[in-house]
Amino acid sequence: MPEAVKSAFDDELLDVLCQIVGDRVTTAAAIREQHGKDESFHACAPPDAVVFAQTTDEVSRIVMACAARDVPVIPFGTGTSLEGHVAALHGGVSIDVSQMNEILAVNAEDLTCQVQPGVRRKQLNEHLRDTGLFFPIDPGADASLGGMTATRASGTNAVRYGTMRENVMSLEVVMADGRIIRTARRSKKSSAGYDLSRLFVGSEGTLGVITEVTLKLFGIPEAISAAVCSFGDMESAVNTVILTIQSGIPIARIELLDAVQMDACNKYSDLNYPVAPTLFFEFHGTENSVAEQVKQVQNIAGELGGTDFSWARKAEDRSKLWQARHDAYYAALALRPGCKGIATDVCVPISRLAECILETQVDIRDSGLIAPIVGHVGDGNFHLVLCVDPDDADEMVRAEDLNERMVMRALAMDGTCTGEHGVGYGKIGFLEAEHGEALSVMRDLKHALDPKNIMNPGKILKV
Repeated sequence: MPEAVKSAFDDELLDVLCQIVGDRVTTAAAIREQHGKDESFHACAPPDAVVFAQTTDEVSRIVMACAARDVPVIPFGTGTSLEGHVAALHGGVSIDVSQMNEILAVNAEDLTCQVQPGVRRKQLNEHLRDTGLFFPIDPGADASLGGMTATRASGTNAVRYGTMRENVMSLEVVMADGRIIRTARRSKKSSAGYDLSRLFVGSEGTLGVITEVTLKLFGIPEAISAAVCSFGDMESAVNTVILTIQSGIPIARIELLDAVQMDACNKYSDLNYPVAPTLFFEFHGTENSVAEQVKQVQNIAGELGGTDFSWARKAEDRSKLWQARHDAYYAALALRPGCKGIATDVCVPISRLAECILETQVDIRDSGLIAPIVGHVGDGNFHLVLCVDPDDADEMVRAEDLNERMVMRALAMDGTCTGEHGVGYGKIGFLEAEHGEALSVMRDLKHALDPKNIMNPGKILKV
């Protein structure tokens, strides 16, 4: 972790914050520590204070008070990020938006909704259930929609429905000087000016604080069917994915788990699938279209040595299957009790996916580490969970080397250092290799919008 720098936070600022939000500000050590660490292995860096905001106006006044004193501001949703996004590397004020959790409007005819940033994805889908609509982006964790927007999250449904980048229509954002802006209207398309919405999607709180999100919605499919298929080797499983995507089959989810991960999931989630490279599929559509998709994918899998599909047609069976996939991280950690998990991901063009995964498997074997592979391979994205002892210096060096080799391999294949985890400060060192001179343009944007560098400093860019 970068060396912490003491902020200018003082009792005067604390008094101002109390005037803005009353008793919804705290300097209690336990709450500060909770807000200084996410789900990753990165060390805790607590803020000087935590403020629980309830309105956009409060966020604006908090940011103005901090800007006047050059005190950092770190937005906080649920803390489920994976690259140290919420760590207060320079101290400052954590603005917790979890109490800004109202669903402001559902425009069913337009297939859109407007939510505050603290609304969680499961909360939104529960609210939408009786409308026949749903929000498809599913990163696994029950994350806040503001946080998902800030980290450009995706997940298991991305192969069909896209990521947060494609599903955010407009944002309300508090800028670094306290100004409140709206990035776009609700119309489906526009060619009026710069696309500011895309600028803030994935900005990780480094350009402003998101206080409202307008999202696309989708109709709940008439028919949904899920299946599991095992393969004799990873190459056959990955080639099944590639052929499925290249054939234009509109599959909703297609997830890869290697044999190590399947063994972990069987034990952790009480499953009984073969311990082998495995694909989880889900098909959405009408009864006829789902049947057609299934037939096409079965033919492809069969030609590549896939076993017969094991079906999960009932809602409760599908839920158990996908919960097991979402619990893959914790299942991996259970393979080595007491270990810590380093979760990392890359994404490559799908034509290079098999090559990237197979070469990474060789590196894992050479490292001697436990590092299951799991991924949203329908869009070329896969993850490792490196199960390590952080007190073992040699093991940590091997883990860092393995991660770096995987990232640099992905970049050499015209891929990215992170498909969905984001940069935070955990992957900040890879950005220059990925973006080159474009990084200077990002830095110029950061300087222009946040000249005092108070918005989540130390993340994405070194300023």
